[in-house]
Amino acid sequence: MLKQMLRGVAPIAVMAGLATPVMAEDVEVLHWWTAGGEAAALNVLKEDLAAKGIGWVDMPVAGGGGEAAMTALRARVTAGDPPTAVQMLGFDIQDWAAEGALGNLDEVAAAEGWDKVIPEALQRFSKYDGHWIAAPVNVHSTNWVWISKPALEATGLGEPTSWDELVAVLDKMKENGITPVAHGGQPWQDATIFDALLLAEGPEFYKAAFVDLDPEALGGAKMASAFDRLIKLRGYMDDNFSGRDWNLASAMVINGEAGMQFMGDWAKGEFLKAGKVPGTDFVCIRFPGTQGSVTFNSDQFAMFNVKSEGELEAQKAMASAIESPAFQAAFNTVKGSVPARTDVPDTDFDDCGKKGMKDLAEASANGTLFGSMAHGHGAPTAVKNATYDVITAALNGEYADGATAAKALADAVAAAQ
Repeated sequence: MLKQMLRGVAPIAVMAGLATPVMAEDVEVLHWWTAGGEAAALNVLKEDLAAKGIGWVDMPVAGGGGEAAMTALRARVTAGDPPTAVQMLGFDIQDWAAEGALGNLDEVAAAEGWDKVIPEALQRFSKYDGHWIAAPVNVHSTNWVWISKPALEATGLGEPTSWDELVAVLDKMKENGITPVAHGGQPWQDATIFDALLLAEGPEFYKAAFVDLDPEALGGAKMASAFDRLIKLRGYMDDNFSGRDWNLASAMVINGEAGMQFMGDWAKGEFLKAGKVPGTDFVCIRFPGTQGSVTFNSDQFAMFNVKSEGELEAQKAMASAIESPAFQAAFNTVKGSVPARTDVPDTDFDDCGKKGMKDLAEASANGTLFGSMAHGHGAPTAVKNATYDVITAALNGEYADGATAAKALADAVAAAQ
């Protein structure tokens, strides 16, 4: 009842194929974009919809990986009161679609030609059984390193391009009295680092392990090597990393308390919001050893089954607004991500954004673009959660070495399938 009391109605333009004007209700949106840079980017969408006469009922659920949001969503759907739209990632979208909970966006997609401009790698999650069920907002690539330029210059070393060079930079930062690696000890953040370590073992190996779920790759020597490196990185983190939110880790780099952060390109939004300039105050590089390959996630808004015509029209209007090229450019320049459409020019993007768009196009063309396991785009949720458990245990010293952790991972993934 509260939702119905909060919602107003507003006239919107007639959608393609509709003969008479309709009234669109406001949209109630469940999301986890509560950090500074994320909130600023989300405001671009709110303002876009407001210009179309559609109000926004906010349902924020803090937590950078979205786990808390999915728990809140389950409670709402179980109660028979789903929000209008929900921010989602990867296989979560497919899981909800399989339950028959999501609406159909085919009308808008066909009218606006989404099939031609949204990459197939994203459509893998935006569609279910051939029907559009979600509108992708962006593409985030996850194998980035964000480095304080003053801290890097103080080491006397260049931007690292290999594991050995990375270790040399981290050692120098430690000698210089700052925390080398800013990290938040949450499972999805632990897995984000491990994703990059695994990709550095080679794109073919990443695919075998985290996409194909090959038991030999999961439990083999290269997996053990990646775990050994993860365990070594723990020595470059401060003692208070457990439970820290990702944006607070970004702030450590921004404020000069730490040298670098291994995080997806949403971190750039925090640097920009703090007035930092790419190339001047910070540098963005691919995780050493992953140049030429990209792991990605894509924030999408899934539209749930709703009952009234007003809610349906609001969903269509929101989906249309999300996919407009002008919005894609405006949103993603603030968010730190790159557009979900391939026809958006890079004119308005900074150096890191231009690099991200170029890297994404090259990886897509070369077959080295992979959905990120850490962010729900590599394998179904049960498998992802199984990897989380082992990765976090390894980072926290619960295994004697990488080989032991690799065997535990292979066993955990087998049990989860």
